[in-house]
Amino acid sequence: MTPFGRRMREMRAERGVTLSQMAEQIGVSAAYLSALEHGKRGQPTFMMLQRIMAYFNVIWDEAEALRALAEMSDPRVVVDTSGLAPEATELANLLAREIATLPPEAVAELLGRLKILSRPG
Repeated sequence: MTPFGRRMREMRAERGVTLSQMAEQIGVSAAYLSALEHGKRGQPTFMMLQRIMAYFNVIWDEAEALRALAEMSDPRVVVDTSGLAPEATELANLLAREIATLPPEAVAELLGRLKILSRPG
């Protein structure tokens, strides 16, 4: 499941909406929405994101947060380390190889540390 998919599922649950109900209202299949939630589809297009935000009547900060989640929800990431230090390439490859076996706590810890390091100083 992607961060965007998790948030979309939470919003549906908060409103008591099924995948089928939402899909019918925004003009897509329930299978597509399910795949989007579970990370079997890539990021939603800008137009799809707009339809989802309109469906949930999301505005301002919540809309910006949802857009940011969508940007961070590509389940098939490519990391280009050309021109970076050898350690960056090693890190990218090690993470690609090991991420499926890491316990959730380790993933959360690594994510937290990266977020702290990537904050503007």
